[in-house]
Amino acid sequence: MLNIKEFRRTFEKKSIKIDKRLRLVISVLVLGLLMLFSTFFGFDKVFFFIPLFIVTTYLLSYFSLLEEIKQFGWFGLFLMPELVTLFFYLFFFLFPGRWLTRLPFIFIYEISIYAVLLCANIFNVGVEKNLQLYRAAFSINFFYHAVVSFLFYNVLFSFKYNFLINMIGAGISTFLLSLQLFWSIRLNKRLEKEVLVYSVFMAIYIAEISLLVSFIPMKVPVYSLFITACYYSVTGMISHHIDQKLFKETVREYVSVLIFVLIITLLSLNW
Repeated sequence: MLNIKEFRRTFEKKSIKIDKRLRLVISVLVLGLLMLFSTFFGFDKVFFFIPLFIVTTYLLSYFSLLEEIKQFGWFGLFLMPELVTLFFYLFFFLFPGRWLTRLPFIFIYEISIYAVLLCANIFNVGVEKNLQLYRAAFSINFFYHAVVSFLFYNVLFSFKYNFLINMIGAGISTFLLSLQLFWSIRLNKRLEKEVLVYSVFMAIYIAEISLLVSFIPMKVPVYSLFITACYYSVTGMISHHIDQKLFKETVREYVSVLIFVLIITLLSLNW
């Protein structure tokens, strides 16, 4: 009887014979079909599909990457595919279950999961940070951090839970996202203390923002947009600081985005 290590070696040996681009396409198609299948079921089946998506996404992400996954990479490389899949699935319940919305939704999801897996592959092969390929992968990864954050906050506030659940949910999700984002700056095999400290700071910061907006009368998309802007602006500045590239122009850019969204938020208040 094969143990886990032997099964893993056998699986890698057979899978590695398949071209990596083909493995990526296979993974994207399978996840897309599974997402399409899930849209035909109501919210009462969510506790069946969430574990299914977690396991399937992890296995297919592993199938896509395979080579040289080490230590913290088992978290950093797999988190974004998992979150993109889960939050896209949950976000679909905010739409009417029609083909007119289902097909574009699946198309956008497949593009997104392909982009995220491609970024994970670039991070995994250890591309030099001064190369344009790494910069593009980091930018796309950061963009999907904002997308995932918006989807999650939308789903969270749509349930209209009390302020404690909003605060805890936002804090935990922000901690995980920040951890992955800050890790992807240096791509070290081990978790750095600096990365952990900044991730905890971001979790507390966004949890406090979520607590505050829970008592302000706004529409759910406005809640989500404002908290996402807070996440995007501060993590952007911290990322540049960790990379030792935080300049005045960079700070001005991120602060401008936050001020612009804050103005929209204030104009949307329903007192």
